[in-house]
Amino acid sequence: MKTLVILTGAGMSAESGISTFRDAGGLWEKYRIEEVATPEAWALNPALVQEFYNARRKQLAEAQPNNGHKGLVELEQYFNVQIVTQNVDNLHERAGSSSVLHLHGELMKMRSSGPGQEVFEVQPEKIEFSIHDKCPKGYPLRPHIVWFGEEVPEIGNAARIVEKADILVIIGTSMQVYPAAGLLHYAQAGIPLYLIDPNDVEIHSNRVTVIRKGASEGVKILKEELLKSI
Repeated sequence: MKTLVILTGAGMSAESGISTFRDAGGLWEKYRIEEVATPEAWALNPALVQEFYNARRKQLAEAQPNNGHKGLVELEQYFNVQIVTQNVDNLHERAGSSSVLHLHGELMKMRSSGPGQEVFEVQPEKIEFSIHDKCPKGYPLRPHIVWFGEEVPEIGNAARIVEKADILVIIGTSMQVYPAAGLLHYAQAGIPLYLIDPNDVEIHSNRVTVIRKGASEGVKILKEELLKSI
């Protein structure tokens, strides 16, 4: 069974109603990134940071996996599907994907700000947190998110996954922001490369097959193409 590696970004979840950085009227228009998504923001105003991520979790609770997420699950019948996502939502998992690596953390997890940095699952009945919420050791709980200016601890594991790809697919991400953008350099030379995005995305490769569609329709077309080669 061939290994199909999928790199997903914000466009993967856009059809599910998850706001991206650039969405007009989205969550990010109400907050400055520097105020809610940096270690400095957490140090300066943790209450505002918690407020922002509480709003994002509420939005996620109302969202459902779209047909793009579900289509990737269907591909597991034919391929060893490995997903590397820049998204912090859990829509891949809720759709049923069995192997998902989150580069930038997970919205439905909280992390101790203490030395051990223990990670805790967020329960559906408790999705709002304040500065008074602590881990069992007494340290404040912070969102389990890789903020701007922080290292991306899973980047090495992501690179190893991409190295093993027989087919590589990029969905809903410009692949312009590092370190995630550097993952393309780990793909084996000559493997099939697909890009699914309704927008113009500049990928420096002459072997990329572009499917200029949103995630749901694009994954449907991808599936049809890939099954021709089986």
